[in-house]
Amino acid sequence: RINHSRAGHGSVSFLPMAEADEREIRILTLEEHVNYETSLFRLQKDVTLRFKLSLTLQALDVTIKCNHPLGGASVPFQRDRYRTLEWTNPSHCWYDDSERYADVEIDHAGAFQFTVEYEKYDKGGSEMVIKLGYFVVDPTLRVTKDRTLPLDCVACLSLLSKNLGTFSGWKSKLQVAKEAGYNMVHFTPVQELGLSRSAYSISDQLMANSNFHATKLPSRRTKLVKTTSRLGDMGHVIEMEEGLKKIGDLVESIRNDWGVLSITDVVWNHMAVDSDLLKAHPEAAYNLVNSPHLRPAFALDQVLNQFSLDMAAGRLESEGVSAYIRSEGELSHLMHVLNDSVIVKARLWEYFSVDVFEMMDEFRVAIGKHADTLDSGDREELHLEVIQDPLYRRNKSTVDMNVALKMFNISKQCDDKSRIEMCCYDFKQALDNLNHTIRYGPVKDHINRAVQSIEGAIKYEFLEQHGPRREKVTSDEPLVTRYFSNLAGDAPLTDNEIESDAGHLVVAHNGWVMDADPLVNFANPDSNVYMRRELLVWGDSCKLRYGERKEDCPWLWKQMEEYTRITARLFHGFRLDNCHNTPIHVAEHLLDVARKMRPDLYVVAELFTSSEAKDNIFVNRLGINSMVREAMSAWNPHELGHLVYQYGGEPVGSFIHPHMIPLTTNVAHAIFVDATHDNKSQIEVRTAYNVLPNSALVAMACCASGSTGGYDYLVPHHIHVVNERREFPSWTKSTGPLAGDVVTAADGILAGKQALNDLHFQLGNDGYKQVFVDQVTEHIIAVTRHRPSTHESIILVAHTVFWHPSDDQLLTETSLGHTPCVPPLCVQGMVDEVIFEAVLMKLNDEKLNYSADPDFINGLRSHRLLMKRHIAVSDSSMCEMDNRGDYHEIKFKHFPPGAVVAFKVRLFDAATQAITSLRSHLGLPMPVLADKPTDHTVMWFGSQFDAILSRLSLADLNYVLYKSDPEEREDGSGGVYNLETGPLPYAGIQGVMSVLGSVHMENDQGHPICNNLRSGNWLFQYVSNRLKLRRATKELGEYLEMVFDSLEKLPRYLVPSYFSAVLTTVHAKLQERVWKTMSTFISGGSSLIKQLALGSVQLCGHLPSSPLPSLAPSLMAGRGGTVLCTMAAGLPHFGTGVMRCWGRDTFISVRGLLLITGRYREARDLILAFGGCLRHGLIPNLLAGGTNARFNCRDAVWWWLQSIKDYCSIVPNGRLLLSDPVSRLFPDDDSEPQEPGKVEMPLCAVIQEALQRHASHISFRERGAGPDLDHNMHPNGFDVKAGVDFSTGFVYGGSAHNCGTWMDKVGESDLAGNKSVPATPRDGSAVELVGLCKSVIHWLCDLNNQGVYKNKGVMVQFRNKSPRLFSWHQWDRLLQQSFEHHFWIPLDESESGHIDHAHLIHRRGIYRDSVGASQHYADFQLRPNFPIAMVVAPELFNPEHAWYALEIVEHNLLGKLGMATLDPQDWAYDGVYDNGQDSTNSKNARGFNYHQGPEWLWVTGYFLRAKLHFAKISNHGIHVDETVAMVKRVLSAHREAIRSSPYKGLVELTNAGGVECKDSCAVQAWSMACILDVLYDLAHIKEV
Repeated sequence: RINHSRAGHGSVSFLPMAEADEREIRILTLEEHVNYETSLFRLQKDVTLRFKLSLTLQALDVTIKCNHPLGGASVPFQRDRYRTLEWTNPSHCWYDDSERYADVEIDHAGAFQFTVEYEKYDKGGSEMVIKLGYFVVDPTLRVTKDRTLPLDCVACLSLLSKNLGTFSGWKSKLQVAKEAGYNMVHFTPVQELGLSRSAYSISDQLMANSNFHATKLPSRRTKLVKTTSRLGDMGHVIEMEEGLKKIGDLVESIRNDWGVLSITDVVWNHMAVDSDLLKAHPEAAYNLVNSPHLRPAFALDQVLNQFSLDMAAGRLESEGVSAYIRSEGELSHLMHVLNDSVIVKARLWEYFSVDVFEMMDEFRVAIGKHADTLDSGDREELHLEVIQDPLYRRNKSTVDMNVALKMFNISKQCDDKSRIEMCCYDFKQALDNLNHTIRYGPVKDHINRAVQSIEGAIKYEFLEQHGPRREKVTSDEPLVTRYFSNLAGDAPLTDNEIESDAGHLVVAHNGWVMDADPLVNFANPDSNVYMRRELLVWGDSCKLRYGERKEDCPWLWKQMEEYTRITARLFHGFRLDNCHNTPIHVAEHLLDVARKMRPDLYVVAELFTSSEAKDNIFVNRLGINSMVREAMSAWNPHELGHLVYQYGGEPVGSFIHPHMIPLTTNVAHAIFVDATHDNKSQIEVRTAYNVLPNSALVAMACCASGSTGGYDYLVPHHIHVVNERREFPSWTKSTGPLAGDVVTAADGILAGKQALNDLHFQLGNDGYKQVFVDQVTEHIIAVTRHRPSTHESIILVAHTVFWHPSDDQLLTETSLGHTPCVPPLCVQGMVDEVIFEAVLMKLNDEKLNYSADPDFINGLRSHRLLMKRHIAVSDSSMCEMDNRGDYHEIKFKHFPPGAVVAFKVRLFDAATQAITSLRSHLGLPMPVLADKPTDHTVMWFGSQFDAILSRLSLADLNYVLYKSDPEEREDGSGGVYNLETGPLPYAGIQGVMSVLGSVHMENDQGHPICNNLRSGNWLFQYVSNRLKLRRATKELGEYLEMVFDSLEKLPRYLVPSYFSAVLTTVHAKLQERVWKTMSTFISGGSSLIKQLALGSVQLCGHLPSSPLPSLAPSLMAGRGGTVLCTMAAGLPHFGTGVMRCWGRDTFISVRGLLLITGRYREARDLILAFGGCLRHGLIPNLLAGGTNARFNCRDAVWWWLQSIKDYCSIVPNGRLLLSDPVSRLFPDDDSEPQEPGKVEMPLCAVIQEALQRHASHISFRERGAGPDLDHNMHPNGFDVKAGVDFSTGFVYGGSAHNCGTWMDKVGESDLAGNKSVPATPRDGSAVELVGLCKSVIHWLCDLNNQGVYKNKGVMVQFRNKSPRLFSWHQWDRLLQQSFEHHFWIPLDESESGHIDHAHLIHRRGIYRDSVGASQHYADFQLRPNFPIAMVVAPELFNPEHAWYALEIVEHNLLGKLGMATLDPQDWAYDGVYDNGQDSTNSKNARGFNYHQGPEWLWVTGYFLRAKLHFAKISNHGIHVDETVAMVKRVLSAHREAIRSSPYKGLVELTNAGGVECKDSCAVQAWSMACILDVLYDLAHIKEV
């Protein structure tokens, strides 16, 4: 039985661990779409809060402000003082600051706010976004100078202060708490109470309760005593009443003598209605003058009160209404009379109505002054509405007379006098209708709701079983509680008095509104709670009216500030009474006052918002540290177990965290109590036998705990906060016959509670922070608390008694009770001791039956606790233990209802030694885990492990980390590892980490990978055994096998945690090894650069089915038989066989994946090997080992040539490549494959051959042409043509029957009729090929001028003349002169006369996709290809034209990750690629739209690079900053895509809008390479 996922803390690496004195860092990653106002983040002091940005925010200019003080704990907090946090960029890459962070050193306790401000961009513009958030810092509860009380160790006892008696007896009464093991006492208000004696109805906030004095004082005000606060404001002198000072002295006494802290309630939302202070300051209440909207509610309240008095006096008996309500029938008749005859007397509608005749008189006067101005058409749009009288006087509401005149002052076919009368009559009719609507509309609705509320209240009071079951209405106990009090007396007020200044002494009572929004003040004018009688009213207290600011009620603010200041001086914490009823801005301010006095104030609250989000608003703004949660709210044992788990801790076996821990949202910290002082006794609701197990389960919760006075000595009734007058008993050690005025350790469960509180403290203080709850049977719950630092556990088993069992099941003096069939408890370790076992036994002495003491609050003495502490299992009366070898089995031999037992468990010695070994490898702290030191040799993931890694090449690391399923199967294994959820993405370690990483971050113990690890050793054996299969990785496999051997000795619940720790560390070191092997641009780059660079290792490796052709033997000499790597085009689809290695894909990717990463040898190998395959002047499209290559693409050779140029430019001494020997596989077009070295020539000669063959025109038919070679190809499609048009210098080729560029989809659907039809022939001169040609020719021109490249050009035959030399310079100049003329589509239609087929132009200001296509419209389609030409040959483009065209591309083609491959406005556009669907739709059947809309990632790289280049040179560089920002925004999506991808790479393509495409490769070489190219260019953009 595993407690599954609980959001927890995660990590990406355990390296390095924190130093002993290093602050823990909590990382809050800010998300764009999270509501931080309702998100709760808890922190402790002396940690660092680190703000980081989510991927969607990293590219934006984000400002964070925070009001936590800067400069240490001595700097005071000011709520309205914010400071802007400074960003730190750890990567030091100015061009990629996505990893920047801002730190706040947490030194203060309380509630703090931060703001996140940024400008959000989209294609429609930008908007400023400001988000608010909070974090709450727990206080340090200091018991002594050297000892603190952790919040999870709090054990708090609530006591009604008014029942403690006089000061002289307090300490003996409080000693009950001390002896029961409590370390905190919660006092209800200690101030002077009102006449009701309710514990929460305070009449004077600055006076102690006069009942605490032994003799009645002559004056309610005693002398003021000056005292100095040495808490917050050093030397701040405050004055307080002498009685309060005594309380403060007592609080300090029990802290110093017993180590017991004290908290008290603060009551800010109401005060006693009979308070003299209130009479002197009625403005502090909601009265009928400052809140005239309450007048209707008061009128109703008066009528109801008079009705109640009449009932009590018997004056209504003639109407069948007596003072008694004993049945539903009597209640029904009463409500009938009330509804029909009583409420109507209040005439409530008049407060909302207009005086018809008064308004008619005003109208009659006004009508004579205004001529008819409107016709009937305008009047139809006007509406006459009642304007509510703001003073709520009867019949004083009005209407807008201007509207009335426009509506009713109209012409009539009669004399003017008659017209006026007719208009007045129409106006009167309208007013009558308005009044009627008010009376029978909203007012009637209010009355109906009030009647329902009244009936519900009466039914509860008189008839319901769980109510008080009153019998009679009296003058002292009215029918319903009054909503208002008249401070001047009980005499009813007349209407005139209600509307006069006399109403300022009529004050509204406070109360609680069921299911109301706690952030809305129910006494404000926009609320009808009082009129609708929806308030659960407290008749002894009035609601306080603060207003919005101090100026609204100066006395009240000042009074409450002083009350708060004094109370904070006296007590260590506050319980916020009725927290949700206090205006939140008031509570916020008063807590600031309190924390200024006591910075480490502990704040507890009880909220009834019914919403975690609403709870969090209060917690965040007020800095609430613990929310009161009650075990009594559980309706069955299973729910109680759920609450124990819910209120704190992490699952047993949770993953290990380093010192940098993500700060995740929290559930509000709980103070979990077995019972509160507000509710009924456990014995009333359940049974006495459940008192102990209920408390035991509460004590095992990983949070603060608590109880209420009387619970522990079995008071069998509710100690009422209003009606209880008796005193609490005192502590005594006497053992003789006892009266009700004392209790001893033998009473109730006091001895058991001491054991439980001691245990609770130990669990919190010693770090038993992991929790597991097991519902053993319906009534029996086992709770495990685990200590991850030592792997000790404490297990408590409780037999709950929610429902009273039969007597024969209970333990008595004459019966052992019944032990049900309890499954044995299996423990994977040694049981050191039984910490305690206890059960309540009923005594048979009838003299001990309960009788309430008249003066003291006494409990049951008819039950006795039987308990043993710290015994061996063999001495237990409840259980026995069997040794089963791998585990111990605890059997329950005597475990009756109400029984509780707790065990302490430690690991077996073998597991202890294994843990020691694992921790040494991980560099984790090494606690003493066993009595004997381990003899295991301590080995770290340090020098020895690093030495093993240093012997691994990047090709080896391809195997260690990656290998997709097809690749792995080709190597002869069974493929990747399979979980319940499916196969892992890779066979290598990254495959496991792709799953385990997120599981670790989320602490998801219920994930199938955790279940797999707990169930067996298969996964880690797979990891190590696989590595042992290869000679190069065998050493690493054996090392990991040795480490994993320790895992097999662990209890299975710990295996996922330690396996994750090991593999996370190994994975991090492997990645570091990769990056250190690469260029400084990579090793010193940002995380995005590094993640993209891993694509070089993911995709480059050796596979037997897809070898690279051999190089010249002289180049292979000295390489020790090193295999040559090929580059997979994509995984998993293009990973093996013929489909692995594509010429085009390889050389588009070489710059990013090999040259920029510093893998120069691998780049050189690919260039030379492909060069050796040159045939017909072309580079293979599909390599197929070279011998079976296909030469059916026109662009691969140009990408090959571009890669040679890039190599020579990027690699130190790169031009030496030109003289490297190339072993020709096909020395001429018709050659059979030759042996390596048989025919060799320098690379420069191969380059020349390729260019000369293009100049001479290429035309051939593919070998083996026909269905066996390509069953989808049209017969004419096997004819390959390419050449150069020397009238323009453009390369051209292709036909309508084939696809020679990267957009190479040929139709496959017979059903749709597109089979053998190329979707995108792009024949003629494709724009990117013209650009690549220009790039290469310009480069060769420069090399020739420098004497590096000897050939001066190509031989060209013009119009049957003899061939002559056409120089590189001529070719370069011709291309420059021709390009803009042929490819630019002018904005002005009049400038398009030179363009053939110009009528097909449908978008201007762009560059053509091709020139001379057989499908003429295709030349003019907007596609993302011309930005490629812009990057490789920017000199071809007019900078202003280029910028304009790029803006159009950005607006129309740029998607979330990729570029739409066709203009969405094009008739052929279809953005969803599904190669599997076949239909009659020729546009998309069998994926015909592969390049007709879906969004490809690699071209995004070229678009962004083009934007960066032309931002520098167009418009004097004014667009550079905005372009850099735009590029960062775009790249943030790629960062997120890599993070979220199980393959940890960028996909081939997405469907429209960035939607996942199921047929796409999960990671694609050119996607990774081209985005890395962008970052490389971005890093160098400042270079001239």
